[in-house]
Parts: sequence; structure tokens; C-alpha cells
Amino acid sequence: MANNPYYKHHVFFCLNERKNAEQSCAIYKAREGFDYCKSRVKELGLSGPAGVRVNKAGCLDRCAGGPVVVIYPEQTWYTYFDTADLDEIIEKHLIANQEVQRLLLPDNIGR
Repeated sequence: MANNPYYKHHVFFCLNERKNAEQSCAIYKAREGFDYCKSRVKELGLSGPAGVRVNKAGCLDRCAGGPVVVIYPEQTWYTYFDTADLDEIIEKHLIANQEVQRLLLPDNIGR
């Protein structure tokens, strides 16, 4: 196993949309959150190798807590409500390496 990962942080946004109006991250405007985070990370000069990669994901199977984002390698699961929450995740988790306690997705939240 390599000591230096290709990315320091890999951020996955669930963008899944379920049929028949079932609960999914897409109904919480997850795409807008993804677009905002990706552009903000780029603006801050955090993106790229040895930095941060922001990716789309299909269903992460934690719909009840949506919208959902997970950050690796820490395996930290968050929910968020607006761009201010995403800014806090970027500033605290991605830059300062601190969990944003108030936005952590409880372990018992699933589909």
C-alpha cells in the first residue's frame, strides 16, 4: 500500500434519483451541492493530485439522511442543507482536517 495517496481527500456526492418520488438525494438538490463544492474546491486551489477530488456517485444507500456526501480516506459521512454547510465542510474537513460534528450523518441512517 502506498504511503502517499493520489488524492488527499476524495469527496463523493450522491446524486441518485429514484423513481415514483421515493426519497433520494436528488430531491434535495444534491446536483447543485456537487456543482458548488466542485467549483469552490477549484477556486480555492485545492483540486488535483495530492489535493481534493470531488466526484459524482450513484446511490450510497443512505437516502434517509440526504443529501449525503462521504469523504475518503477518512470514511466521514455528512449531510448538508445549503452552501454554508458545504463551505464549512471544505474549510474544516478538507483544509483544517477537522470533522464538522454538527453535520455528521448518524451511523444508523440508511435507506
